[in-house]
Amino acid sequence: MAVDRVQEVGAETATTVAGVAAVVRYYSVAPGVRLNVRSGPGTGYGIVRVLPEGAQIPIYCQQPGTAVVGPYGTSKIWDNIGSGQYVSDAYVQTGSDGYVASRCA
Repeated sequence: MAVDRVQEVGAETATTVAGVAAVVRYYSVAPGVRLNVRSGPGTGYGIVRVLPEGAQIPIYCQQPGTAVVGPYGTSKIWDNIGSGQYVSDAYVQTGSDGYVASRCA
């Protein structure tokens, strides 16, 4: 996947990927939480890094995985926040119990 350009637009980022423009929204991680970022959509995947308290994250796509109980309920949705980087949606304030981005390919 080649990214042609990235342009900051307030709380959103417009990205052109292979000639298709997509707007990526940023969401807040639950207050007071240092969130594990995993290499895949589940707790069985390794931790690749830890997000600091107060982090704002992009959600590029979402997919089902391990069920997790967090501050925003129980969810099987995992948010892709970068290449090989997933966080449980139960820790992300999306304002929805369902999908807010397209399913990961």
